[in-house]
Amino acid sequence: MEYRQLGRSGLKVPVLSLGTGTFGGKGEFFAKWGTTDVKEATRLVDVCLDAGMNFFDTANIYSGGASEEVLGGAIKGRRDKVLVATKATFPMGEGPNDQGSSRHQLLKQCDDSLKRLGTDYIDLYFMHGFDGVTPVEETMSTLNDLVKAGKVRYIGASNFSGWQVVKSQNVAEKYGWSKYVSYQGYYSLIGRDYEWELMPANLDQGLGTMVWSPLGWGRLTGKIRRGEKPKEGRIANGGGDHGPEVDDEYLYTVVDALDAVAKDTGKTVAQVALNWLLQRPGVSNVVMGARNEEQLKQNLAATGWNLTKEQVELLDKASAKTPVYPYWHQMGNETLNPKPVKWK
Repeated sequence: MEYRQLGRSGLKVPVLSLGTGTFGGKGEFFAKWGTTDVKEATRLVDVCLDAGMNFFDTANIYSGGASEEVLGGAIKGRRDKVLVATKATFPMGEGPNDQGSSRHQLLKQCDDSLKRLGTDYIDLYFMHGFDGVTPVEETMSTLNDLVKAGKVRYIGASNFSGWQVVKSQNVAEKYGWSKYVSYQGYYSLIGRDYEWELMPANLDQGLGTMVWSPLGWGRLTGKIRRGEKPKEGRIANGGGDHGPEVDDEYLYTVVDALDAVAKDTGKTVAQVALNWLLQRPGVSNVVMGARNEEQLKQNLAATGWNLTKEQVELLDKASAKTPVYPYWHQMGNETLNPKPVKWK
């Protein structure tokens, strides 16, 4: 398993991590993702560690905390062998202070996550979204206090826009507080708008990217073809209902390209889609999901090889889209606005 530096931090992480949105399965929304219990999760952790992958990603809102509880049970007795990322910010109750990134909420949610995970520290603590109500100074100072207290080792941002990342980093730098070292965001062959602003911003600010939903909300697993609907899996169960809309013809064009490369490499469509992401600038880690051991082992095989330049270009061309303003305007002058990757 390849390891990469997480942004400008000293932490090295495997290029793949296991997302635990399928753990717990409580509530209508998360039940569609999966219902992995402690016994099943323990086996998945075994497989990951055997493959040299020791990084596990969860969040307090996944199944109302049940995902953290299941993960905590699965890593019990081997906490020192794994890295754990979890998140806060989104609602964990119906009270006026049960959401957001205020000092009140973060101190409570961090302690609650620690209890559910059965640990006394979190390796990487993400703000799951930007809180535009709480002053950035309050959020960053609280995160700095959590780091100083030893409850959190590194901090990250998720689902922020570029200016929100930069503002947060500037505030932390001004006061000498801990800065974000990682950005977790949606990025896939059918979701390349991440490249327009967030990729350059995160590269500039030194945040290592962790990609969530790398298979486009289950659309790039190889189960979707022209004129066919998946008969099983997350999409068939309605697990992709809250994902971004994707034009059918655009999706099929990308899947056709993936099929061609998969045939050429002898890999699966999903393995090709994951490997493409691992070659993008700034990507430190790809968070993959797995409903069972078979899926996990297939996704683990996305590493240890690389697509050729020609194969990458084929996938780039099939998935390219004209960006929105001002990014299409910036495309007119690459000298003044060099891009990490080609958008079109």
